[in-house]
Amino acid sequence: MAALMGTALAAAAQTPPPAPPGAQGNTILVLGDSLSAEYGLKRGTGWVPLLEKQLATEKKAARVVNASISGDTTSGGLSRLPALLTQHQPAVVVIELGANDALRGLPLDMTEKNLSAMTQASKKAGAKVLLVGMQVPPNYGGAYATTFSGLFSKVAKAEKVALVPFFLKGIADAADPVANFQADRIHPNEQSQARMLANVWPELKKLIK
Repeated sequence: MAALMGTALAAAAQTPPPAPPGAQGNTILVLGDSLSAEYGLKRGTGWVPLLEKQLATEKKAARVVNASISGDTTSGGLSRLPALLTQHQPAVVVIELGANDALRGLPLDMTEKNLSAMTQASKKAGAKVLLVGMQVPPNYGGAYATTFSGLFSKVAKAEKVALVPFFLKGIADAADPVANFQADRIHPNEQSQARMLANVWPELKKLIK
């Protein structure tokens, strides 16, 4: 399954590109981990750069800031978020964090609190929020896996924000999932990035002016 197993915290936050015409005040901030930080991929081939191309194709005047860091947890994201909100004043915040919490065995109640706090802080700053849900492999145990995947829908419902139920739908749960991952069998390969975007885009486009 995807994410971020014990990778070094290699900062992949990108310098924001120049805003396209009309995009001022319509920034999309992606706060994620290695799944969004192009871990193991050629630069420009991850789902976030593909999102920029999608926006241009659909003539959506929006700027994308990728503040994703490989290995990041919800605690790390929560600590970084205030400065990012102040600096970029995003219209939309995409929160793609949580998988590392599970892979490291961190308390799930803490993960839930962190997701809620990030959502609340983003809303308070005037941004719309999209939570990106994740799942853990079956070997974590049925009860644990159910509780973890349910965190995202629970927070989204309580905070009344948009949700992508499972970021790696059609990738990690495919008939032959190995073909969708890099050699580490943890991070999706380049061919899977378009599917990742396809999982996010239907909900994200509803939040963009």
